[in-house]
Amino acid sequence: QVQLVESGGGLVQAGGSLRLSCAASGRIFSINAMGWYRQAPGKQRELVATITNSGSTNYADSVKGRFTISRDNAKNTVYLQMNSLKPEDTAVYYCNAEVRPTAWVNRDYWGQGTQVTVSS
Repeated sequence: QVQLVESGGGLVQAGGSLRLSCAASGRIFSINAMGWYRQAPGKQRELVATITNSGSTNYADSVKGRFTISRDNAKNTVYLQMNSLKPEDTAVYYCNAEVRPTAWVNRDYWGQGTQVTVSS
C-alpha cells in the first residue's frame, strides 16, 4: 500500500506565499511523475504542475511564473512553492504520484488534499 501525505496548506493574504509538501510512503519500487492538482468549489479538478523523475516540469498557464514544483527523489517528496498568490488560487490542492509498487505494476495514487485559501 502506498500513501501520499500532504502538508503546508493554510490561509494567506493575496500576494503572499505558501509551500506545499507531499511525501509518499509504503511499498515503493520507484516513482515516475509527481504532481499537484487543485479543485475549487463548484469546479472540476485541474492540473497545477507536474514533474517527472528526471526533473522535467509542466505548469498550468494560470500559475506559470508564480508557482514552482520540485521533488526530492531520495525522500519520495514533491513540493509546490506558491508565490504571488491570488484569491482565484483558493482551492483544495491534491498531490498525485505515478508509483511502481513493484517493477511490473504502475498505479496512480492521490493524497487526501490540503486547503489553500487566499484572502483579498
